[in-house]
Amino acid sequence: MKKILIIEDDQIIANVYRNKLVVEGYLAEITSDGEAGLKMVRTFQPDAIVLDLMLPKMSGVEVIKQIRSEPEFFELPIIVLSNTYSTNLMQDAWKAGATKCVSKINCSPKILLELMRNVIGGGEAISHARPKTGGGGADAEFQAEFRKTFIAGLPATLTALRTALQSLVKADTEAARLEHIHELYSRINAVSSNAGLAGLVPIAHMAAALEALLKELNEKPKNINASTLRTVATAVDFFDFLFDHGAGPEKRELPPASILVVDDEALACRTITYALKKAKLQSVSVEDPNAAFKLLSENQYDLVFLDVDMPGMTGYELCNKLRSLPMHKKTPVVFCTRLDDFNSRTKSTMAGGNDFIAKPFLYIELTVKALIHVLRGKLQPAK
Repeated sequence: MKKILIIEDDQIIANVYRNKLVVEGYLAEITSDGEAGLKMVRTFQPDAIVLDLMLPKMSGVEVIKQIRSEPEFFELPIIVLSNTYSTNLMQDAWKAGATKCVSKINCSPKILLELMRNVIGGGEAISHARPKTGGGGADAEFQAEFRKTFIAGLPATLTALRTALQSLVKADTEAARLEHIHELYSRINAVSSNAGLAGLVPIAHMAAALEALLKELNEKPKNINASTLRTVATAVDFFDFLFDHGAGPEKRELPPASILVVDDEALACRTITYALKKAKLQSVSVEDPNAAFKLLSENQYDLVFLDVDMPGMTGYELCNKLRSLPMHKKTPVVFCTRLDDFNSRTKSTMAGGNDFIAKPFLYIELTVKALIHVLRGKLQPAK
């Protein structure tokens, strides 16, 4: 019987994958942290490993490096599960020696089983009794039941997220902030994984992006500032709306969106468009505010990012002008401003802005901002 080791700290996800593999004739075991997983590789001698990259005690990348350093495991198949927005981490996994990398959001038990069959073949115990239909109906039934359970727990999930956020906001030392950021990260990690398994794509993507931001803050505390903390708080609050409007079974894909980026600095434009691309959000960038107003006059956009200080027309002036256009009276506008100018909320609000982000910003912080505004607009019921 072929053996599979699942190294995953989310017990719900790990048990779902193990049960599916066992039914298909594999012997599957679970361990919940990197150090224990590495020890079990040596004792259990698996034919393949399913590995989460974000693990306690030892990261998934470190586990891969250690496994590949031992000759007997040099060719052991390792299927990596990762956050969609942690592209650098996934690249590190490839370099370390991962066999396959797949986004947690898109990895259903059926997909994992297909990957396992491709890398080590089918389960041996009951392979001849497997239905020829491939079990698609059973998978759909499982996902529907899992979705029902997940949705039923959303009120409690929201309460736990808000409690963790309040603890973070009240923290008065760096050590305390890091402790509560890690707590919030763990809770968001579970939302991301479970929403993906339930097929609730908007919730899964929003949680995955916030999870990546919290991981960045946990690993690089110097990035904890008024802007990033405000973005975290806004994202947590947004889950109240998202749990109400993004939990339908028909929400299978991220809705398409069109975004305009206006900044007179070419590098800033490229930075913003890159961050948006990571969220699979299409954008158009322009450096001249007058050219931007022309585009706004002729096209519908779902979100606008505006630099504040631009020659010829400030971001505030452009925002006032775009609000005169019928198609953009309610289009979300996010101002990009310097960190030392971050408290100029009144001016941005009076100009018609909806939000702001401080320069220099993290890529993933801007991604989180964009997803909040795009999803709110796309999922808001028509009046």
